[in-house]
Amino acid sequence: MPNPRSVLLLGATGLIGGECLRLLQAHDGYSRIVVLTRRPLDPALVGPKVEHHVVNFEHLTSASQRFGVDQIICALGTTMKQAGSRRAFRTVDLLYPLTAAHLGVEKRVSHFLVVSAFGADPRSLIFYNRIKGEMEKGLASLPFRSLTIARPSILVGKREQRRTGEVIAAGISFLAPPRIRPIEASDVAAALVHQAWLDEPGSRVLESPELRHIAVVARSANAVPHPPPPLAATPRTSVA
Repeated sequence: MPNPRSVLLLGATGLIGGECLRLLQAHDGYSRIVVLTRRPLDPALVGPKVEHHVVNFEHLTSASQRFGVDQIICALGTTMKQAGSRRAFRTVDLLYPLTAAHLGVEKRVSHFLVVSAFGADPRSLIFYNRIKGEMEKGLASLPFRSLTIARPSILVGKREQRRTGEVIAAGISFLAPPRIRPIEASDVAAALVHQAWLDEPGSRVLESPELRHIAVVARSANAVPHPPPPLAATPRTSVA
């Protein structure tokens, strides 16, 4: 196995980022995992390979010394409802990732991997898609040796706060074509971690069908562990 690598993870408190954290800790190829979050992580999720730092993302440049790693995985993201305004949404989904990317360039990070979204387009009339597209355009202009952009469709997974659109989409997923069919967050994370490990030069954009395929390949080759099984439902006790 090549020399163990170091990686910085952003968004570990989220659906995809949390799964990335689990996979990276289980991966023998990574010896150092730097995690930056806006709020503390559950100590049970932090193993010996993890260097966890709570930072103010409004002043991310003050944590520039943490960016001295081989790779960056950015799974930052919010919703308009959570953000509360277009300005706040733009800050989280555009400015934070681009700031992290510029810090990575300064520290000679070789590979930047990011979670974007299906339909990302800087010319889109849809605000959400336009912001994601602007982020991708900004990243593509930077001199990374490798750039991996994941464009998942609607995500499926266990969230602290359920999103109505995701619940509805999951229920009718069998009607959707593969590109827009909801995808398990664990599949997106598995694909990202596997692409990070492959570390192929150049740029690539991966939509849901490709992400699913890479996740299957990675698990079949034992390159990433399978997701943990869902918790068993608690049996109901009848009351006479």
